[in-house]
Amino acid sequence: MPEPAKTPTPPPWAAGGVGRAPDGEAAERVPVAAPGGQPPTRGVPTGRVPGGGVGDSPIRPEAESKVNGAFDYASDLAFEGMLWGHTLRSPHPRALIRSIDTAAALALPGVAAVLTAADVPGKLHYGLIEADQPVLAPGEVNYQGEPVAVVAAETLDLARRAAELVDVAYEVLEPRCDAGEAVEAGEYFRYQPVRLGEPVTADAAVVIAREYEVGMQDQAPLGPESGVAVPTGDGGLVLHVATQWLHSDLEQIAPCLGLAPERIHLAMAGIGGAFGAREDLSVQVHMAMLALRTGRPVKMMYDRAESFLGHVHRHPARMRYEHGADQDGRLVYVKAHIVLDGGAYASTTEAVVGNAASLAVGPYKVGHVSIDAWGARTNNPPCGAMRGFGGVQTCFAYESQMDAIADALGLDPLEVRRRNALAQGDKLVNGQVVDAYDPTRAVDGQPFSPLRDLLDRFADIPVPPIPAGRDIVELPGGTGNTTHGEGVRRGVGYGVGLKNICYSEGFDDYSTARVRLELDGATGEPVAYIHTAAAEVGQGHWNLQTQIARTELGVERVVLLPNDTKAGSAGSSSASRQSYMTGGAVKAACEAVRDLWQGRDLDDGPIEATRVFRHRATKPMDPVTGQGDSHVQLALCVHRATVDVDVELGLVKVVDLTCVQDVGKALNPVALEGQIHGGSAQGLGLAVMEEIVTDGGRVRNASFTDYLIPTILDTPPMRLRIVENADPEAPYGLRGAGEPPTLSSTPAIVAAIRDATGLPLTRVPVRPEHLTVRRPS
Repeated sequence: MPEPAKTPTPPPWAAGGVGRAPDGEAAERVPVAAPGGQPPTRGVPTGRVPGGGVGDSPIRPEAESKVNGAFDYASDLAFEGMLWGHTLRSPHPRALIRSIDTAAALALPGVAAVLTAADVPGKLHYGLIEADQPVLAPGEVNYQGEPVAVVAAETLDLARRAAELVDVAYEVLEPRCDAGEAVEAGEYFRYQPVRLGEPVTADAAVVIAREYEVGMQDQAPLGPESGVAVPTGDGGLVLHVATQWLHSDLEQIAPCLGLAPERIHLAMAGIGGAFGAREDLSVQVHMAMLALRTGRPVKMMYDRAESFLGHVHRHPARMRYEHGADQDGRLVYVKAHIVLDGGAYASTTEAVVGNAASLAVGPYKVGHVSIDAWGARTNNPPCGAMRGFGGVQTCFAYESQMDAIADALGLDPLEVRRRNALAQGDKLVNGQVVDAYDPTRAVDGQPFSPLRDLLDRFADIPVPPIPAGRDIVELPGGTGNTTHGEGVRRGVGYGVGLKNICYSEGFDDYSTARVRLELDGATGEPVAYIHTAAAEVGQGHWNLQTQIARTELGVERVVLLPNDTKAGSAGSSSASRQSYMTGGAVKAACEAVRDLWQGRDLDDGPIEATRVFRHRATKPMDPVTGQGDSHVQLALCVHRATVDVDVELGLVKVVDLTCVQDVGKALNPVALEGQIHGGSAQGLGLAVMEEIVTDGGRVRNASFTDYLIPTILDTPPMRLRIVENADPEAPYGLRGAGEPPTLSSTPAIVAAIRDATGLPLTRVPVRPEHLTVRRPS
């Protein structure tokens, strides 16, 4: 007798369309198994916690384990039989290596290997864009901290002692440390001009010409660089690494190790912050070499001083700007000369220069432009990706110029920005049309201007009043009891930031996601499994993937498979792109699974789909004019800062940071607020305290004792106004949100300090001595 036909189990979304799933189980984190040792087991959520779809703010799957200390960061990993690796670094910014003697180090009991450039099994150089950085210095060193040799030993202390016994004979050379002189000598990674109109002949009623400087900022992730390389026994490797881009690491490492990429498996280890510091290689290739040589797992972990030397930083900049405006404050022309110091090796300097050039005027209309931007090659520490990526430096300059124009004409600084604001259909200075808003939307018969929209929202957000009888903690100097209010002046200032989202200039930017839907054999309920290589660097992307799956599939249970190179590339967790790109890939894969689910029963087996998501095409900037549709998406953020300044001691207290930001669509409101808070805090740090100090190419403050970052006592209340002007090209209409507040917070704070002091303040960070210089009476 034949079996009766089965009635397909209807998908939960079938009855009422796609919508949010009810509260259910949050993502389960599946541990990754690695040959040669035990996988991490701590920090894997096993219980049921509230779930949610797009637009909700479910609890993050790793939240509890991070709060109670159970989460496995890369520095927590341990494997049976593990050795420790350590790097010997150059003490000189520039020198020739005449000889290296490793005999004394190798003779030390417990030392398993000492490797130099001669031991690199494959190609000697790697790099994110240009392969110019040596795995180990072959014959010369070009910055303080450049790796010269690596050691593996039974303990970390022993590895460090062995490294001290490696005898390197250097011939010290004079370093090239001035970026401007390097450009004049033709030592630069990229030159990018932007030309529009005829700025030489443009006539203006007011001309503002000033020079600006931005110091070298560090990403300052709390978790130092760390990882473990585990030999598989067949000549291959498994690498547990804290990184921002697994597949880029693989592409760079494999040629240096002389291995086919399929012989190397990279798996994400827990990350304690990134902000661009983990885009370049650090421990990866060194611990891999040691593991291959010894046949044992090798762990490397930097201490704080080594971390400062072992990763790239934000490019310091010197900029000369000239703005011409008419009597009403409307821009007539802009000229800019921008020099970014890229340090010794290329890293991402080429792309940073492109951003700096194309965003050099901000979100303002101007018909005549002459911009020249360089990324200099020096013997200073290498610089590369950091939150804001070229937009931070120029934003400080162009926003300072807009304030100076307002001051010269006696206009309100917000009104000057309103009069110059770009609108739908206008062009950036690189010729790209602003087209990411509803083309039918108009205000008073004029095309919609996203910037005017944001600026107008400050009208009903009052500046905080000065309270009577303030506690000293609320004053500049805080518990130092330096003042009780005498000599303290209040100031208010604004800053506008324009940031490109995703990769630009023709880069093939894509992300891959695989989604599988099956029935749980024990409960009979559908479970969605998501596999991507997207790095979770603290931004909450694990959560977002589960939210998308719940929304598109209508299921409660979502399981995240390990982020590793067994999935297709998801690109880097940078450029504010993962929500857009991997979010788009997960959404597309879920949609494909949903379509396959129609008319099928999960009792018949799992349904699976893999999708690759790409954004619309971009173009390189023209090398002569800078013109070209070089960006995918643009995001805006506006800050208003309120500060108190002790003008006698030069101390600053940021009292309030009010932020209005266009996010397109808030996919997770709580996580979004956290991104804005974090970006604003990093901008605050650059404004008044954060700077890597170098002297002749040597870093003088490689510690959290001497490199200051904002604490909770330095971070003011932040009032946020989230605006959702959907981008019709983006998944759910979202806009990348992590970087824009880093741009606008810095100039807003400095503008507020200017308002309080009357000083021009053309350099960040603003130091106490900048505020206590007495002008002639």
